[in-house]
Amino acid sequence: MNASELPSRMLQIGRAARVASRVVAKADTRTKNAALLAIAAAIRRDAPALKAANADDLEAARASGLDEVLLDRLALSDATIAAMAEGLEQIVALPDPIGEIGELRHRPSGIQVGRMRVPLGVVGIIYEARPNVTVDAAGLTIKSGNAAILRGGSEAIRCNTALAALIHEGLRAAGLPADAVQVVASTDRAAVGAMITMPEYIDVIVPRGGKGLIERLMRESRVPMIKHLDGLCHVYVDEAADVEQAVRIADNAKTQRYGTCNTMEVLLVHRAAAAAFVPRIGRIYADKAVEMRACPGTRALLASAGIASVAMRDGDFDTEWLAPIVTIALVDDLDAAIDHVNTHGSRHTDTIVTGRYEHALRFVREVDSASVMVNASTRFADGFEFGLGAEIGISNDKLHARGPVGLEGLTSLKYVVFGHGEVRE
Repeated sequence: MNASELPSRMLQIGRAARVASRVVAKADTRTKNAALLAIAAAIRRDAPALKAANADDLEAARASGLDEVLLDRLALSDATIAAMAEGLEQIVALPDPIGEIGELRHRPSGIQVGRMRVPLGVVGIIYEARPNVTVDAAGLTIKSGNAAILRGGSEAIRCNTALAALIHEGLRAAGLPADAVQVVASTDRAAVGAMITMPEYIDVIVPRGGKGLIERLMRESRVPMIKHLDGLCHVYVDEAADVEQAVRIADNAKTQRYGTCNTMEVLLVHRAAAAAFVPRIGRIYADKAVEMRACPGTRALLASAGIASVAMRDGDFDTEWLAPIVTIALVDDLDAAIDHVNTHGSRHTDTIVTGRYEHALRFVREVDSASVMVNASTRFADGFEFGLGAEIGISNDKLHARGPVGLEGLTSLKYVVFGHGEVRE
C-alpha cells in the first residue's frame, strides 16, 4: 500500500480486528486449539519456504547495514522454526483461562459475587526483527480469545508475510476468521503511528524492540501498553556462593546470548568471594572476548591473574550493553547489593548466587524486579522457560501484567453476580 492509502487501510484493519475479536472471544477451547495445531503443522510443512524468505530478509538487512544484534534476532534456523511449532503445541497443552470464574463468595444479601477471566479484545504488537514473535503472538492471542494486529520490522517483512499466510490457513481450517490475526504489510513507520492512536479499535499495545522504539511509543501512544524499556539485569555473587555454581551462572547469564533483554549486564561480587571468583570468571570472559568494565578492586584481582580489563566509567552501571561487554563491581555486603540493584536496575531480572537461605529470601523479598532468581541464570526469564508456552513480551511495569506475559497477561477480569431474585433494600 502507498502512503496515501495507509490511514484508511489501518482503519480497515482495526475495524476487521474488532469484529474478529468478538468471534474469537466466544470460541471454545477445542476450536482455538485446532487453529494452533493447524498453524504448527503448516509451519513444519513449509519450513524450507520460511528459511528461503528469511534468507532474503537477511540478505537485504545486511545490505542496509543492520547491526549484528538485530541480525541475530532476525535469523531463523531449523531449530528456531521447530521451536515456533513446539511453542504453539505447548500453548495448546495449557489450560484455557477464558471463562474461568473464581473468588465466588456469598454476600449477606443472598447474591454470589465472583470474577470471570475474559479477553482484552484487540492486541497490537509492534516489534523489530524476531519473526518468531509473529508466531508466539498469534498463538497466545488466539488461545486467550483475542484478535491481534502485528506490525513487525521492515527487515522481516518477507518472512512475516509468509508466516501470516500460514496463520490465516490455520485459522480458516478451524472455522475462525483470518482477520483474528493480521500482519500489517506496510513497512511505512506511519503504520506504527496509526496503531498507537486507535484506542477505538486496539485495546492494548505490546512493543518489543529497541529503546528508541519504546521511548517513542511512551511519548505518543494513546493506547495502554504492556512494555519494558530496558533489560539491565544483575547477577550478585554472595559471600556464601558456591564458586563453581557462580562461575557457571555468571558465564551463561552474560555469554549465552548477548543481544537479549534477559542477558546480565552488571556482575556484583561480595568482597569476601572476590579472590576465589573474579579471576576464574575473568579468564572465561577474556577467552570469549568479553570486555570487562571493572571497579578498581576487580581490576586489581584481574591484573594479578594476567587478565586485561577497562576502568569503569560514569554511566556504566546504567548501560544495557546488548554486546560482549560486562560491568563488574565489588560490594561490601548483601545490603549494598540489594541497594545497587534497586538503584541502577531496570526492574527486569536479577539473580543472587548464594548458599545461605536467609540471604536468598531477603534478595527475593527486597529486590523490586519483575523476575527475581536464586542460583539460576537470568537467561531463564522467558515465557517458554517459565512454562507459559511462549511469551508476547516482558513487562517491568507494576500494573496488570509483570514479568514474561503469557496467556493470563492477555486477559482481564470482570465481576459476575449470581442471584435468585434479590433486590437491594
